[in-house]
Amino acid sequence: MPRIALVTCRPGPEVAADLDLPVLAGALTRAGADTAVVEWDDPAVDWAGFDLAVIRSTWDYSWRATEFLAWARKCGGVTRLANPAHVVRWNADKRYLGDLAAAGVPTVPTRYLAPGEPVGLPDDHDYVVKPTSGAGARFAARYSPHEHATAVRQLARMHAEGFTAMVQPYVEGIDVTGERALQFFGGRLLHASRKGAVLAPGTAYDARKVAHPGLEVWRPTDAELAVAERALSTVPGAPELLYARVDLVDGPDGEPRVMELELVEPNLFLSLHPGSVGPVVEAILSH
Repeated sequence: MPRIALVTCRPGPEVAADLDLPVLAGALTRAGADTAVVEWDDPAVDWAGFDLAVIRSTWDYSWRATEFLAWARKCGGVTRLANPAHVVRWNADKRYLGDLAAAGVPTVPTRYLAPGEPVGLPDDHDYVVKPTSGAGARFAARYSPHEHATAVRQLARMHAEGFTAMVQPYVEGIDVTGERALQFFGGRLLHASRKGAVLAPGTAYDARKVAHPGLEVWRPTDAELAVAERALSTVPGAPELLYARVDLVDGPDGEPRVMELELVEPNLFLSLHPGSVGPVVEAILSH
């Protein structure tokens, strides 16, 4: 009987409930696994006692990145961690988008502003400011060119807290065709979903946002699947991935581009795709 840890975080005001967790834990237990739901920062957990630790909803990691990456390294040193610690480290900083772009993967154009660097913001189009370490649209906002003063205040706060900022053009296609999430598990496409725009004009960067508005089942196009697979092929240690989510939007040319690549703790949306529970369990047990 394999011992499997499903890794989550402590509940808190900024942490959403993981509705997939009890479903997945129950399904693994019924399939014969000794399954435990554990918090990544619980000092009492003996990680060496598990055959596999699967990161699921460690949704506080983005504002505790140093601690979390140290835990991943430690956990991966005593048991199998999915995804592996070196993949988690690479993906926890959204500067990986630069690596994808350099490899020829279509991505949303991105500039990075580290603390102390001069601030330059677009004057001719709407844009998005967000941290390179973030999840659930935390510290993310959409601005028009006449809102530079507010954007500068956001950058100042982010830099004061040690965050590097990302500046991207607001992709107008999100308002038309939404954002598509292609979910992979065990090296295969598991399912896909589509959601509406998260960043409404005028919403404060520090306001709580609905991370997945209007979520619905989606059937990916051949072009979307090709871009997603191309992105995944560039990941360091790609053959070791247990799970991945590729978030796509349509660029100005109408072609799909990578918005984000989620390899740390992507929501699986199993309530929307109940038929995916079995394949997920099978992939975990055979990993």
